Amino acid sequence: MKNHKSNICAIIVAAGRGERAGLADGPKQYRILEGRAVLARALQPFCDHPEIATVLVVIHADDRPLYDALGLSEEKLLTPVIGGATRQQSVLAGLRALQGERPDKVLIHDAARPFVSQNLISRVIDGLDNNAAVIPALALADTLKRADAEGNVEETVPRRNLFTAQTPQGFAYDAISSAHLAVEQHAEASALEFTDDASIAEWADINPVLVEGTPHNTKLTTRADFQQAREKLAMMVPDVRVGHGYDTHQLVAGNQIWLCGVELPHDRSLSGHSDADVGLHALTDALLATIADGDIGSHFPPSDEAWRDARSDQFLHHAVSRVRDAGGTITHMDVTLVCEAPKIAPHRDAMRQAISTISGVDIGRISIKATTNERIGFVGRNEGMVALSTATVVMRTPE
Repeated sequence: MKNHKSNICAIIVAAGRGERAGLADGPKQYRILEGRAVLARALQPFCDHPEIATVLVVIHADDRPLYDALGLSEEKLLTPVIGGATRQQSVLAGLRALQGERPDKVLIHDAARPFVSQNLISRVIDGLDNNAAVIPALALADTLKRADAEGNVEETVPRRNLFTAQTPQGFAYDAISSAHLAVEQHAEASALEFTDDASIAEWADINPVLVEGTPHNTKLTTRADFQQAREKLAMMVPDVRVGHGYDTHQLVAGNQIWLCGVELPHDRSLSGHSDADVGLHALTDALLATIADGDIGSHFPPSDEAWRDARSDQFLHHAVSRVRDAGGTITHMDVTLVCEAPKIAPHRDAMRQAISTISGVDIGRISIKATTNERIGFVGRNEGMVALSTATVVMRTPE
């Protein structure tokens, strides 16, 4: 994924009434799909995307209680703003509300598209490197027919160079803001029906560029769409992986010890080619196991003098990067230290914080435990230490 070093914001348009989906059930963006509201599903990939700075939801004036009831607490999420009578007015309200964020680029997405992926978001962002407007689209596969009001076919429409447009649509912030303002101030234009923001850009002589969309990024419009969405979610099996790691090092004469990224004074030291941090070594192996990527020895062989006396935080950082590059999100890490001494409890939070800093994973998802070996075996004789670790990773669902 590229690092664009720009301020990118996202607007989620959720002010519609969803008449075709049936008003009796309430606005479609607040309906529950397999335990989560459509709106919550639609905005989550933007909140999770590393290049999106802030996310703003535009809601209907009557829907604030429904929005608040979702209990959304994502850090990037701004206070929602009230939309207008048309989609164009709602988007303009969102663009105005973002002025204080000073964005360079903005992505505009329909709340009724809950299956947007981070890969698709990235493609739109990448397209904005050299273009003022980018939209994801799919080439038409079906034959098109034009018919009269009675349903009589008048002609077959050539489908060559025809595409169906999706969201999120990405724009240079100043360009799309100016286009929306021009529509508002132009009486003739404001009477037109703009079904998406790309059509407003086209009206303002900003030519959008297409990037590849995805068939999964469907828009929920009718009751049948909702039924299909429920069936799709029910069939989706999350790719959750659990990796295990084990390491042991001998205790030798010394005066300090590295455990889980923290240096502790001790009457002995752990022996090893690197700093012999038994906890980080086990955790590194656990992470590599989640993506079937060998073990610490295959990445950092002890025969390589480059790693003599190396800090083990390098090994853990490498494993974390490998997992993320493979499309994984680390959701939990656990380390159990087996030793007679030193006492681990006074240093547990420092160790958790060290692992959090190295990995970028929230400290609330990191567990450190310790136990003795009841004076049994080499650990019980204080001849060595053992660490066992478990890592849980959720892999990105392929598009």
